[in-house]
Amino acid sequence: MVNGDGAHTEEGESKQDENSEADGGEDSNEQEVIVIQDTGFTVKIQAPGTEPFDLQVSPQEMVQEIHQVLMDREDTCHRTCFSLQLDGNVLDNFAELKSIEGLQEGSLLKVVEEPYTVREARIHVRHIRDLLKSLDPSDAYNGVDCNSLSFLSIFTDGDLGDSGKRKKKGTELEQIDCTPPEHILPGSKERPLVPLQPQNKDWKPMQCLKVLTMSGWNPPPGNRKMHGDLMYLYIVTVEERHVSVTASTRGFYLNQSTTYTFNPKPANPSFLSHSLVELLSQISPAFKKNFTSLQKKRVQRHPFERIATPFQVYSWTAPQVDHAMDCVRAEDAYTSRLGYEEHIPGQTRDWNEELQTTRELPRKNLPERLLRERAIFKVHSDFAAAATRGAMAVIDGNVMAINPGEETRMQMFIWNNIFFSLGFDVRDHYRELGGDAAAHAAPTNDLNGVRAYGAVDVEGLYTLGTVVVDYRGYRVTAQSIIPGILEREQEQSVIYGSIDFGKTVVSHGKYLELLDKTSRPLKVQQHKVMNEKEESVELCSSVECKGIIGNDGRHYILDLLRTFPPDLNFLPVDGEELSAESQRQGFPRQHRHRLACLRQELIEAFVEHRYLLFMKMAALQLMQQKANKDSSKTDVPAITETSATDSGVDSTQTTAAQASTDGTDPTDNNNTSAAPQMAPESEESSSKPTTNGPVDPTGTQNGECRSPLEGKELEESIPGLAQAKELAETLVSEDGSGMDPKSREVVLNACRAVGSISNTSFDIRFNPDIFSPGVRFPEDTLEDVQKQKQLLKDAAAFLVTCQIPSLVKDCLDHSTLPMDGATLTEALHQRGINVRYLGTVMEFVDKTPAKAQLEHFYRIGIVELITRCAKHIFRTYLQGVELSALSAAVSHFLNCFLSSFPDAVAHLPPDELVSRRKSRKRRNRVPAGGDNTAWASLTPSELWKNIATEAQSYYHFKMQCESVDQVVEKYALQKTTLLREISVKTGIQILLKEYNFDSRHKPAFTEEDILNIFPVVKHVNPKASDAFHFFQSGQAKVQQGFLKEGCELINEALNLFNNVYGAMHVEICACLRLLARLNYIMGDHPEALSNQQKAVLMSERVLGIEHPNTIQEYMHLALYCFANGQLSTALKLLYRARYLMLLVCGEDHPEMALIDNNIGLVLHGVMEYDLSLRFLENALTINTKYHGARSLKVALSHHLVARVYESKAEFRSALQHEKEGYTIYKNQMGEAHEKTKESSEYLKYLTQQAVALQRTMNEIYKNGSSASIMPLKFTAPSMASILEQLNIINGIIFIPLSQKDLENLKAEVQRRQQLQELGKSEEPAEGSPLELEDKIPVD
Repeated sequence: MVNGDGAHTEEGESKQDENSEADGGEDSNEQEVIVIQDTGFTVKIQAPGTEPFDLQVSPQEMVQEIHQVLMDREDTCHRTCFSLQLDGNVLDNFAELKSIEGLQEGSLLKVVEEPYTVREARIHVRHIRDLLKSLDPSDAYNGVDCNSLSFLSIFTDGDLGDSGKRKKKGTELEQIDCTPPEHILPGSKERPLVPLQPQNKDWKPMQCLKVLTMSGWNPPPGNRKMHGDLMYLYIVTVEERHVSVTASTRGFYLNQSTTYTFNPKPANPSFLSHSLVELLSQISPAFKKNFTSLQKKRVQRHPFERIATPFQVYSWTAPQVDHAMDCVRAEDAYTSRLGYEEHIPGQTRDWNEELQTTRELPRKNLPERLLRERAIFKVHSDFAAAATRGAMAVIDGNVMAINPGEETRMQMFIWNNIFFSLGFDVRDHYRELGGDAAAHAAPTNDLNGVRAYGAVDVEGLYTLGTVVVDYRGYRVTAQSIIPGILEREQEQSVIYGSIDFGKTVVSHGKYLELLDKTSRPLKVQQHKVMNEKEESVELCSSVECKGIIGNDGRHYILDLLRTFPPDLNFLPVDGEELSAESQRQGFPRQHRHRLACLRQELIEAFVEHRYLLFMKMAALQLMQQKANKDSSKTDVPAITETSATDSGVDSTQTTAAQASTDGTDPTDNNNTSAAPQMAPESEESSSKPTTNGPVDPTGTQNGECRSPLEGKELEESIPGLAQAKELAETLVSEDGSGMDPKSREVVLNACRAVGSISNTSFDIRFNPDIFSPGVRFPEDTLEDVQKQKQLLKDAAAFLVTCQIPSLVKDCLDHSTLPMDGATLTEALHQRGINVRYLGTVMEFVDKTPAKAQLEHFYRIGIVELITRCAKHIFRTYLQGVELSALSAAVSHFLNCFLSSFPDAVAHLPPDELVSRRKSRKRRNRVPAGGDNTAWASLTPSELWKNIATEAQSYYHFKMQCESVDQVVEKYALQKTTLLREISVKTGIQILLKEYNFDSRHKPAFTEEDILNIFPVVKHVNPKASDAFHFFQSGQAKVQQGFLKEGCELINEALNLFNNVYGAMHVEICACLRLLARLNYIMGDHPEALSNQQKAVLMSERVLGIEHPNTIQEYMHLALYCFANGQLSTALKLLYRARYLMLLVCGEDHPEMALIDNNIGLVLHGVMEYDLSLRFLENALTINTKYHGARSLKVALSHHLVARVYESKAEFRSALQHEKEGYTIYKNQMGEAHEKTKESSEYLKYLTQQAVALQRTMNEIYKNGSSASIMPLKFTAPSMASILEQLNIINGIIFIPLSQKDLENLKAEVQRRQQLQELGKSEEPAEGSPLELEDKIPVD
């Protein structure tokens, strides 16, 4: 909220009531939404040879969408070339249904076969081939056409919806086989790979045809063309019948050609059919049978298993897939279908024009915005796919350079209207900034800039489509082309910015005006720099940012690599001192290049931090003034001395001291000494600390003692501070004109203290050119530049003193739970911490007193550090490898990296094709020059030495490691985890089989194990803004306890997301998960199941089958399955989640306790007590380790274990565990708390049972078998009680919602929120039961 697009002056009001604005927005949205949801209606469709059927349509749909539906339906899927007619009139494909006259409820649409053209015939063959391949996963393994894997259906035996009815009822529990495979049991050391991709029985493809390819007789000669021949196909049926088929304007028929003789006359009979499927069904019985059953299966699959994803997802493992003949694939590969020319007139796409026109679409109301965002998103995902294909073609050597005379590293390419350049320092452009290292970092920085400007979305300002692709060790930047740029020299084109890093600089009024609109959201300060003629030039971006007006008259900005200010912790500058806190941690450090920038998230967090500081200071001074007015009363709190305006101290100096002490970090409770050193912060110049008059020592003293407490206690200790804050807010919200002088002075002091660029309101911005080599500032702005330098130092210090500790704190209290490298990186980035700080973060964890509770975090960090270092080395290693040796080189590298085999020797590929003249020919063809077998000399010890050196020089982290086994031993890592991380980071795809890493006799990998190498792609993700607002307000409503309203809003968000993104997207996945959770809480279990099933499928398809997010989705689905009485499915899903978790990060992780508790409870429910105990006791161990022995989670764990022992009638063990739990409850919650009472009741019950059992035993001993035995109650737990416990551990609490309860609830929620604002929320309220966010421990 803070520092959004709105001007800061509004912030004052918006802070008081976050929701008032959202609600306002909602009302306006709700009317707009109604516009979209015109009611649907039903039409009848009559296709040749089938019964008419009903189809539900909506007025917004285009006629084309009905075409799509028909091409997907089981009974009409073989038709592609037809028109739809209403009363004999052909409907226009691109017309919206509402614009068609006479189309209404119940209208009959006829499907009419149309004559073919070459284009239509090709589309038809392609479609038939897609239908034949529809169950074949090879496209997903090969990472093409946005296919990806999904395995959920294997664990749920098909669709969940019906399975509940099919399965036997719960009475026959005993028949469920619950034993998990060995490798899933707690304590198992095996980490097999093969179960990662279980084989689906449906995938054994039912063969319909042996061969379907283009015939060698194509294209038809002129005389046949005039008979209507379009093309010829060659087909071999399963029965081994070889036929030649003509595609003509009237349809498909058999001709009399053979392989060697051309006879285009129709055969007799010719079986002329409009569809190829009809023809084949007549000549091949096997085709008819198998095609029908194949289509049945295809239609039964969940649509989410088949829909294409918006961006390609690659799999790092794949089974051996047979390579089958495929005409369409072959044709695609060689006719280089540039961005699918068969769908688009004019052959290649003008990417730049498409990207920019979609931005120009109107956006005044919701329907317009949806159309615009949908168009933007679609073009972006198409562009990313095309750019990826192009980048691979460039590196594979299939594209001709536009400057072929230059050496390979300097070449540039154009393919499909996209411009490609390599990430090397061409023409010493980056020599000052770090050479190749800088040239490698610049593209990603530039992409971040493009992302930022794209998100601000200012009308009239255009950026280039940008995609960064890492492939085979090379970094390729793909950009759309500004019209006209290639005809002109760069010097003439650039009318804003600098092409030589600031030696010559020009500016332009229109650019200043456009960039000024972005300066507030991006926090960029307008500033002046000197050009070569010693004139000062006004800029509103960094100097490298160039403005070019294209031939289309649009204002483009490019080279946005310094959109965000430099990171001084990694940019040593002579004569500049960083803050003491940064220095103490060993900053500034040398980095590979000088382009290290702060992240946008950090800038946002820093500004927000300063804003709170600003409000506090203004409030304190207002109280001060009040106190001075009432100075007859002398009991003013001591703090006032700090900001005493009348004590002869220059007030800005004291407020500065106060600001800086306030800025020291809240986690620093133990070193108050930090404050005095930081006191001069945010003064004009840090070199002369106390020149402005004597600082009152007591003042600083006071400021200092409250610094660690960061104002929480302060607020309670000062009466009336809250009112003062409100006062301050009203001040800030005015523009400074209507203020009385006293208040204006207050704001001025506060502004100066926090480094605001305005004196009347809070406004912090950064000058991105500070510390850029070669940039000079005019004399008259030096004071300002000095302030900016200080601000940058403060921001750098803020990262180290606030953000890193807060990340570690979040990990300690488990609100952040990274499971693998990707989620760890995400956690760092959310807090604005760059990955280059990873070493610093690890050291911080190492020094944390509670290090044992951060072991999982530390381990994931170490794996990330090692694999990133290995990736850096692998990048240069690959650049020297020629294509024919690629698999040998990759397997050799993996052997050195992971295999215990000490002398991994590379197999130089025995040239499969040895040629006598080889030695002469080879010499000219080496792309990177030098000896291209150098890679073969790498040894394991050398690689690990390099990894340690890289860790030291890049991450400043000391790692003792001479071999992989030593590292695995020392940090308790798993080799499979290392393998997964390195493969995902570098794009390697390996064969799915069990690898023996630990053999000392032979290497783990052979070159046959390396299947492929994929690109790693970075691109912009356009957002669906309206949908996202609905989603957020829905979440907010749910948090406040309005489940129904929340549910409606989230359903609405889901509609809008689908509108913009299509059916598949990460954000839709989050939406579905929350919906399922709400359905579940409101008691609609089947609906919860259906939504969660979609969420799991989508997570598998869009994020990957073993992504941490997918693991969590599996767990939620298991819970809803259990609630629906599908116990065996629930268990299978939980076992899958546990297996994936073991593979991704091992057993020692707090999240594992949750999985194990879930498994243990379900097993308890099906009376598998011994198995259940193994899992529950493991969960208890993990919870104790990560939450501390006295935590409520541990108490719950003890209780769960006790219940199983009770079911086994081992009352002594049960009592022991329940006592532990009781003690924790008593100490944490007190005697009177209901949890404590429950526990004590249960203890009494257990004691009675134990006594009864003992009595019975004694009776038996005394009287032998004739004893009269009291029947003992051995109860199998009821499903309801198990479900109740499952809900508790998964953080779901049911609320019986009567109206009165709702009122109380709301009151309670508000009370809680107030408490939290005052910082009084004690530990027990840790997970207030209403939070339905995902991982909330409700203890």
